[in-house]
Amino acid sequence: MLTIPNRHLARFCDGSTRRDLMKVGSLGLFGLTLQDVLRLQEKARASTGTGRYDGSTGYGSAKSVIVLFLQGGPSHIDIWDPKPDAPSNVRGEFKQIKTKIPGIHLSETMPMLADTVDKCTLIRSMSYTPAGLFNHTAAIYQMLTGYEPTEVSPSGQLEPPSPNDYPTAGSWITKFRPPTDPVLPFVELPRPLQESSVIGKGGAAGFIGKAYDPYRLYQDPNEPIQLADLELRKEVPAERLQGRFELLRGINGSMPALDKAVSSYALDKYYQNAFDLVLSGKARNAFDLSMESDDMRDKYGRFTFGQGALMARRLVEAGTRMVQLNWPSVANGDPETTAWDTHAANFGPLRDLHCPKLDRTLSTLLTDMDERGLLDETLIVAVGEFGRSPRLGVSTSGNTNSPDGRDHWPYCYTAMVAGAGIPGGRLYGESDGTASSPKEKPVHPNDLLATIYYALGIDPNQEIHNHLDQPRDLVKGKPLMDLWVG
Repeated sequence: MLTIPNRHLARFCDGSTRRDLMKVGSLGLFGLTLQDVLRLQEKARASTGTGRYDGSTGYGSAKSVIVLFLQGGPSHIDIWDPKPDAPSNVRGEFKQIKTKIPGIHLSETMPMLADTVDKCTLIRSMSYTPAGLFNHTAAIYQMLTGYEPTEVSPSGQLEPPSPNDYPTAGSWITKFRPPTDPVLPFVELPRPLQESSVIGKGGAAGFIGKAYDPYRLYQDPNEPIQLADLELRKEVPAERLQGRFELLRGINGSMPALDKAVSSYALDKYYQNAFDLVLSGKARNAFDLSMESDDMRDKYGRFTFGQGALMARRLVEAGTRMVQLNWPSVANGDPETTAWDTHAANFGPLRDLHCPKLDRTLSTLLTDMDERGLLDETLIVAVGEFGRSPRLGVSTSGNTNSPDGRDHWPYCYTAMVAGAGIPGGRLYGESDGTASSPKEKPVHPNDLLATIYYALGIDPNQEIHNHLDQPRDLVKGKPLMDLWVG
């Protein structure tokens, strides 16, 4: 009997497992070649992403997701969750303003979002207690992978990316929900996740392999984009490139049976995808903002984050499953220039630099997606790795803070979600009177991550295996299913 060992069982819709299909006694008896078996294995691997929540409200409601990752940790109390009745050393300088929805107030730093808050829900009870130091790197890793960095390395707080890392969310989405069109499945822009010299931690495919890494467009979308890897070279016309592919197929056809099966499988899966990406031009065109009107580009804002959001819309419109738009600054950068890390100064940078960009971009993205009919099938999430300390001038993470500065605060902060059938104009959860801790419905970052998977039709509780082949949950969180309940 021929047995192809595989310890990770997955069950097909008819109840059979991969092991049932591997123990075939004689492949020829069932009309199966080794190539067929390899394809069935791939089918089984893909099938692990579905099933548990079939029929649940909101499950599979999204075709794509846009994550606006505000690395650096924006101040929730000065943006999303104002506390006008708190003491002056908590409430700060900004006043609250009314929004389009009675009972929902925002900071005066977000006037445009106040008019579009009917299209989104604010989760004001994000909260977690970190293990050890709660620096940016550890918090980013927690937020985007669902695991603490200490689970792969005892000193993982500030270590660079490792092949043993847990995969970032977009990599799992790429694995379980590959796009059907010749487009890039997962795009990260316009710069990497970064704290000081630690670059990219929490932003790679880790132990599932580089094939699931994001396509990293580390360029300013407000400037002309160079896409040499997605373009046909002038000396290699499309016909010649297609001819090369056919030649590879011919060479493959002359190989011995085993090599032929394996190589054919690889060609089908990887070469064909690569050729399709280049030949179709669909992926390349999605990055071309010159195809947008000047008026639309102005609405998003002629700055890096604004044009990045417009590019994100074009990418999901083309079929990309996940776009991660990182705030275009080092997480622990200078708040007087581009960073949310407002230890040294909080109110001036938020009022004059960061919030006007965030406000314009978010409100325009929500409106544009809604008018194009894309919001119904796209989940939009805006969140940082944590919030900022409610009390001004105190140290909560070992950092030095100015009298008007705010330190890191993972114990309570806000995330914005919209689209994929989630009713807008609502609050989910509530913070206490000083925005220090959740008053009701606490939401762990893992719960938000589980909700992203859930919306895309991926079971967040399914079993995966880490770099040591140990069984783990995809994410240790529960999807917020009641977000979809009106």
